[in-house]
Amino acid sequence: MVEAILGYFTALGLSTAAGLNAYLPLLVLGLLSRSTDLISLPAPWNRLEDPVVLAIVATVAALDFVGDKVPIVDHLLHAAGLAIAPIAGGVAALASANALAIDPTVAGTMGILAALATHLGRTAARPLATATTGGAGNPAISLGEDGLSGVLSITAVVWPVVAFLIAVAVMAFAIFAIRRWRALGRRISGPPRARSDAPPDDHG
Repeated sequence: MVEAILGYFTALGLSTAAGLNAYLPLLVLGLLSRSTDLISLPAPWNRLEDPVVLAIVATVAALDFVGDKVPIVDHLLHAAGLAIAPIAGGVAALASANALAIDPTVAGTMGILAALATHLGRTAARPLATATTGGAGNPAISLGEDGLSGVLSITAVVWPVVAFLIAVAVMAFAIFAIRRWRALGRRISGPPRARSDAPPDDHG
């Protein structure tokens, strides 16, 4: 029972990390499975440890790392991430589920939702940072997201309980960021105009 709970913590940590950076959890999983005894990915998920696959993921991760530090490009990447992040989160969760013998359906669903929610929070926070720092703080924020994604990916495998606590904190911030983004949108659009059902004044 305890091992199953820890397995779900691992899946949650990896998928939450995918919401911050879609490629680092897959890269970490492949490298750890290939080089250590911490986790062993069964087929077909062991393709993640193939040198060619690792090289491709690492290359895309490097391009994403650079692009997310460039204004406008980062917003385009975030838009694409609405599809990429949930897929990566689902793959990471399913791979860990098969390695740790937990329910793949539950883990996969949780992975998709966690990655999507985290990415939405990340996407919502970026305009807030742009508005408050004029865009100057965006590269630093992006670097922090990358670092947190890497740390969370490793922690999810090595210390699942710690990863769970970090994932909960990230999800809480994501919800906060989404609410602030919606509130900012309402302020920008202004209050709704009052509807008048009164007939037009025909006097005069």
